[in-house]
Amino acid sequence: MTERVISPDRLAGIEVVTASHHHTDHLDPETLQPSVGANPLVQLVCPEAHRKLAMERSGLADRQIVGLDAGQEVGLGIFKFVAVPAAHESLDRDKDGRMLCLGFVIRVGPWTLYHSGDTVLYPGMEDLLRPFQVDVAFLPINGRAPERRVAGNLNGIEAARLASAIGAKRVIPCHYDMFEFNTATPDTFVAECRRLGQGCVVLRAGERFTVG
Repeated sequence: MTERVISPDRLAGIEVVTASHHHTDHLDPETLQPSVGANPLVQLVCPEAHRKLAMERSGLADRQIVGLDAGQEVGLGIFKFVAVPAAHESLDRDKDGRMLCLGFVIRVGPWTLYHSGDTVLYPGMEDLLRPFQVDVAFLPINGRAPERRVAGNLNGIEAARLASAIGAKRVIPCHYDMFEFNTATPDTFVAECRRLGQGCVVLRAGERFTVG
């Protein structure tokens, strides 16, 4: 639905890439491989459960894959990543008990970011995230519907309420305006944020947002 903003082989200067789970809109070889070509030393943070798949799709060496499970953390350069559970309909694990879907809390300088990955609400989610004191949260708003035949996410109202519940200073909606069968308008999200007094920023593809 949205025109490509920039060719991935022009994305130079990248140190770290994250992938929350294995779906190709989050672990996409057509984006990753050209990006790796422009950034041969880049590291990819992803669920440990998907290490082999991440290597295949990215073309990166095993040493450049940083696999995490929920509750684990790692420092990479100026970034610190903390892996938290994500429930892409449910809290799914592989045969070794490792989470298949993750979100990431990212600390950089004085700022704390939270990218939920694809997720719905799950018990204890708010209590888990609140202590991080998130400055900017990135949350999906496309919701879920059985007729789509794909795993669902938070809807706009749920995303706004989650951001408010965890005390996020700002929330940016994502996971819409990409697939025609799996999208939603941000209007209800914005309206709920305004009702709650929750700070929000709606960006167009390619638009810059500066925290200050």
